[in-house]
Order: sequence, then C-alpha cells, then structure tokens
Amino acid sequence: MNPEDALKIIFRPYVTEKTFDIIERQNKICFLVDLKASKSKIKGAIETLYQVKVATVNTAITIVGKKAYVRLAPESSATDLASKLGLV
Repeated sequence: MNPEDALKIIFRPYVTEKTFDIIERQNKICFLVDLKASKSKIKGAIETLYQVKVATVNTAITIVGKKAYVRLAPESSATDLASKLGLV
C-alpha cells in the first residue's frame, strides 16, 4: 500500500483516558479511520505509515466516527508509537 492511500484510510489517533490505559496495559492504540475501510486495509495502512507490526484490528462505529483499536505485535511497542506521534 502506498502512503497516499494509507493517509486516506487513517485520519488521526484517538486520545482519551481509556486509550492511554490500553496503550500501557494491552499494547493497543486507537485511531479514527474511514467508515468504509476494512480491517485488512486498516492493518496495511498502519504498517505502511508507522513501520510497526500489527497483530489484530478491532473496529467500532460510534458518534465520533469509526474507531480502530490496533493491537501491535510483541516486537512493536504502542508506547513507543504513541510517543513518536506526540501523544505522550
């Protein structure tokens, strides 16, 4: 996947107290994504944009939009990615 397509899928990180907790405890990070994006496209976009390995993707459609909870593989750290994104 090229970076231009990935930027159309991933809008921005979603930050709340709950998402900070899952970053530390579950090695997950939350993003707001395109409503039409599938889990496999979200996984490819995250791996392309941030050079991390993704283990699983769970999605939820809420009032704020579609959220993707991305669990990173053990060799990738959600805390490191959050600090790289300027969240921590």
